Amino acid sequence: MRDLFPADWKPKIKKLLLGFDARVDSGLFRGFSGLRETYERFSTFMDRFHVAGWGRWLNEFVSEAATLGTAGAVLLLALAVPAFHETSDDDWLKKSELAVTFLDRYGNEVGTRGIRHNDSIPLDQFPDNLIKAVLATEDRRFYEHFGIDIAGTMRAFVTNAKAGGVVQGGSSLTQQLAKNLFLNNERTLERKIKEAFLAMWLEARLTKNEILKLYLDRAYMGGGAFGVDAAAQYYFNKSARDVNLAEAAMLAGLFKAPSKFSPNVNLPAARARANVVLDNLVDAGFMTEGQVFGARRNPATPVDRRDDRAPNYYLDWAFDEMKKLVDTFPKSMTERVFVVRTALDVNLQHAADNAVENSLRQYGQEYHAGQAAAVLMDVDGSVRAMVGGRDYGASQFNRATDAMRQPGSSFKPYVYSTALLHGLKPSSIVVDAPICIGNWCPHNYGRGFGGKMTLITALTHSINTVAVRLSVIVGDGNPKLGRARIIKTAHDMGITTPLPDTPSLPIGADAVKLIDHTGAYATFPNLGMKMTPHAILEVRTGDGKLVWRFDRDGPKPQRVLPDHVAADMIKMMNSVVENGTGRRARLDGIAAAGKTGTTNAYRDAWFMGYTGNFVCGVWFGNDDYQSTNRMTGGALPAMTWHNIMDYAHQGIEIKQLPGVPVPPARQEPAVAEIKSKTDAPPPRPTVLTKRGADILGRVERMMDEANRAMGPLPSAVSTNKKKQAEGPKKGDALASSLEGHAFGSRN
Repeated sequence: MRDLFPADWKPKIKKLLLGFDARVDSGLFRGFSGLRETYERFSTFMDRFHVAGWGRWLNEFVSEAATLGTAGAVLLLALAVPAFHETSDDDWLKKSELAVTFLDRYGNEVGTRGIRHNDSIPLDQFPDNLIKAVLATEDRRFYEHFGIDIAGTMRAFVTNAKAGGVVQGGSSLTQQLAKNLFLNNERTLERKIKEAFLAMWLEARLTKNEILKLYLDRAYMGGGAFGVDAAAQYYFNKSARDVNLAEAAMLAGLFKAPSKFSPNVNLPAARARANVVLDNLVDAGFMTEGQVFGARRNPATPVDRRDDRAPNYYLDWAFDEMKKLVDTFPKSMTERVFVVRTALDVNLQHAADNAVENSLRQYGQEYHAGQAAAVLMDVDGSVRAMVGGRDYGASQFNRATDAMRQPGSSFKPYVYSTALLHGLKPSSIVVDAPICIGNWCPHNYGRGFGGKMTLITALTHSINTVAVRLSVIVGDGNPKLGRARIIKTAHDMGITTPLPDTPSLPIGADAVKLIDHTGAYATFPNLGMKMTPHAILEVRTGDGKLVWRFDRDGPKPQRVLPDHVAADMIKMMNSVVENGTGRRARLDGIAAAGKTGTTNAYRDAWFMGYTGNFVCGVWFGNDDYQSTNRMTGGALPAMTWHNIMDYAHQGIEIKQLPGVPVPPARQEPAVAEIKSKTDAPPPRPTVLTKRGADILGRVERMMDEANRAMGPLPSAVSTNKKKQAEGPKKGDALASSLEGHAFGSRN
């Protein structure tokens, strides 16, 4: 140890540490001295620029302005980045130009949506009074500002502050175009900031005339019309080139609120708005009072569209489906004009419209029900008809695809399907007795209890307590686990809306969409295969090239239930129609299955059902969620369902439900009463059998292959119009309309 540590090691360590400390102190002293000398030299140098008096104040102002300007520039850049993300697609302008001509399943043109490309009017061909009316009302300083009208914004701010509400808009015409092209209608500060930046971006990219032309072509004008020319055709049956001053004023008044000021919805309001536009023309100095006097005395009269049979709810939904579909096309495809053949059956659409309207006209007041919706589809998911509301002109909100309503007991088939998946049988015994989950205790419609019964009896009579008890059974005693399994079954079958886990879920307390609900019911007649509800059968470009076909490119059926479970559910739901709450839906000589649904306080009434050919869902209620007058799903919805399905099955090859006997012919009194009070629809046209449709489908595919080998086809739109003028030719339009699954389950 003494060899490892010599006796003099301590003084050496001390000396080493003292030397290190001295070097650190010396280094710090020299460093600080150097910094002080550098600062003194810098101060001496800066003294040369010393400013006193008024120059000092100017210098301070410039310095502060530079600091604040830099901070402001950074802030503006941070705010601008989200807005410019909206323009990241180089094809932003073309993407907004989607134009679709819709055909029904038989190849007949039924409507258009999107921008009108083929007859778009150059800006210099719009009437002068129309341009002036738009500018005077929407943006008088359009040709003077840089995208944001600061003076107009301040004026609107002051006016709104005085009025205590929003009475005047402050957005420039360019800002409105930016919203139409890139944003939505939500009223948020974020959207307004994006709108301002995008407006300046548009001003930098486009000329004023190009912006004005886009605005006139892209704005939604009500009635499914986009752009001034489409609106002129819809409201006045004439080109925008030919509108007079009164009509131009009415069109210019639509930009603010097309649903509120549509002349087909509220003609007095539309004329009052047109009079405001005429006032604006005079105030802006574009016209004199004498020039607008004639338009005031002789206001515009729109075309009466009350008997318009256009399937607008269906076309709106199909257009939304098409917009999503286009996003899946290859990036190399720049085409934006398409001809789309849909699954729409015009005769069935008219029958569904009439059935809903007749029911509401006769019984709506008695039941205190103001609205209804219906969806009719083939069992393969192709939607034949859609009623989104009572009057499209009064409300474009599609209650069949967008409304979320509680399904009531029509949700119970998902509960019973889950129970069958868990091993129960239709003959399994359950107990109808009081049950509580936490503080919630459900009751049956009749407030009584039936004791022991089979599953099929419980579903037939829509026993609430049994449905809740099943949620406990399928969860192996854990109701929360049971409800989770029920939710999974519902989502697997096609329900897309969220289903919050609540004790009342098994009796239909969570909201669903009618289109989803109807599509999910198609799983039963397909023996457990999930089908996707769809409107589009095939898509062609304007020159006739086939680019997409549902049976080839669309979602494929998926098995979500074993076939024996679906077959048992068919038998149980057939008992609902034959012996239970859905008796008013029975069809003469055709086996049907379904389920009624009635929600708490009678706010919603449903009948959901199917045959071997079709699936149909019907909803009745009120937009404001007011209660009906004790209307149940077995009353008006079931009767309306019967009328739609009775017509749909005329003249077709009937497919029976598996395992269900054909019922005898009969006539329900309630249905007879409805038929006696209404004009009976014309007989259903006879259509091809499945074998005939398959043959023509193969012929169409052979023609497609031959056409591809020969080169581009002529324009589908012009060809269609020519065929309508000349009459159908064998193996031509008819073959195209019958391709593949075009006739679906009715073949």
